[in-house]
Amino acid sequence: MRHLKKVAIVGMLLGVASMVGCAYGGAATVGSDTVVITRNDGFLFGALNSVYVCKATASGLSNCRTGESP
Repeated sequence: MRHLKKVAIVGMLLGVASMVGCAYGGAATVGSDTVVITRNDGFLFGALNSVYVCKATASGLSNCRTGESP
């Protein structure tokens, strides 16, 4: 019974650890009017991340695309 309890606790900890990770975002300029935005959602240790390439205008970011190189 004691061994089963240890296995259950370790299993729960591994389950929780696999669902969380570090979440971060960042932005960098490339040239005079292009901005690269990165996003990592923190799910499964950052396996689902995205990179957006946008045009910077006076009214904000526009024409954002994913899967492109700047």
